[in-house]
Amino acid sequence: MPPLRVLARGFRLLAAAAGRGWSRTPRERRGPLLALGVVGCAALPGVPYAWWAVGLALPVTAAWLGWRETREAGGPPGAVRECLGTLYEALVPYFSAAADPSPEPLFAPGGEWERCFTGFSFGSDGRIARLTLRYPAFFPDGDPACRARVERVLAGKAGRDREFAFRWEEERNRLEMALLAPLPTGICAQRFVTSAGETVLGFTDAAAVDRTVPVRCGLRYGLLVDAPPVVWRTGPRSAEPNLLVVGAPGAGATTLLRSIALQALEHGEVLLVDGSGTGEFACFAGRAGVVGVEAGPVGAVAALEWAERETERRLLAAGQGPRPGPAEPALWIVVDRPALLGHLARIEGVRDPLGLLEVPLRYGRAGRVTVVLAEQFEAWGGLGEAVLGCTRARVVLGAVGAGQAEAVLGVPPPGSTPAWVPPGRGYARLGSGRAYRMQVPATPDPYDDATPEPLRGAVLALLPRHRRTAVENR
Repeated sequence: MPPLRVLARGFRLLAAAAGRGWSRTPRERRGPLLALGVVGCAALPGVPYAWWAVGLALPVTAAWLGWRETREAGGPPGAVRECLGTLYEALVPYFSAAADPSPEPLFAPGGEWERCFTGFSFGSDGRIARLTLRYPAFFPDGDPACRARVERVLAGKAGRDREFAFRWEEERNRLEMALLAPLPTGICAQRFVTSAGETVLGFTDAAAVDRTVPVRCGLRYGLLVDAPPVVWRTGPRSAEPNLLVVGAPGAGATTLLRSIALQALEHGEVLLVDGSGTGEFACFAGRAGVVGVEAGPVGAVAALEWAERETERRLLAAGQGPRPGPAEPALWIVVDRPALLGHLARIEGVRDPLGLLEVPLRYGRAGRVTVVLAEQFEAWGGLGEAVLGCTRARVVLGAVGAGQAEAVLGVPPPGSTPAWVPPGRGYARLGSGRAYRMQVPATPDPYDDATPEPLRGAVLALLPRHRRTAVENR
């Protein structure tokens, strides 16, 4: 930027600051203040080099102020000022009040955004990447609904196709909006470096967790990088032994179930129930460690009846104390669309499958039984008290509103949800901890013709071998 323009901008800022100071001065003090200024100017000729010092200090201060504003803008000044001015005017209805006693409200039609926006930066694409603003003390920042309205306006003006995090400082009346980096979408199904009882649900922001795991990603999945995982811990000492996944259609809930089942088969046994009956778990049929793969309501109810009896057997065995020899493998019960399965079971006149899950959900932890369920948004609220009360680990997938995500997770999501998200994108919360942004590793159905060959090979490589039949054994 030309130096004269920077200097002119600095003088404009000095003049604006002087004008604001004069307008804030009470009327009874303006006369004495003006007289003091006149006396000071009259006394300057008697001070050696006083006029030289004043003449040098003013341009230097103006140049520094103009350079600082230009540096913070990070883009063309005209475009930056237009963007911030538009953002300011959009916030006026939310941060202004007719009964505001202040002589110069922070937010008013035609006001100055420089007083409110204390910090900002723009990205290389010329769009806003960070903003810090002051808001009036009377704004009800403790009301989640009021916060949500302001966040929606900011996210909409800054770009609906991007995701932002908001941090409210109620003590200082400050709001900070920061652009979040996109989560990695090129991580496929693979063996993750975890301890016994740990399951990788997905991957999140590097600043959200204190560990990373090496993963293969990229077009051919040969590039080895470190990624921060969302790790879910199960077992007898886990505080969140069961998991509930809620998602929009096509958001990747079944993909997450396949990923969990592949990891569980490494050290345990898995029972898979497909409530939708679309064959999403057909690739697991007949594999070692897979207790069964059921799709119809009659077969699913029979399998869950066995799971109920197996849970009771394990509880009795656990009450008798540890036995010599290797420990019994953990049992995982994975159910997709349990609400639909319950509806079909009522049509067939068989037992309610959700009732059969009550014993594994409530008491399965002591017997190393873990229940994982996935349901769509329109039906998850009717899953019953046992399901909703015993699944303290929650995952939300898809482009859902903040209210929907909060209803499942119990806390607001950690960022604004863009208008479009890739499959497997969502949020996770384990128990009473914080909520994480999360991207599920790509684990599609390898028997689907539309699955890319690299992904198909990655999933097939993780599947256990087929069990030998009785004829093969002879």
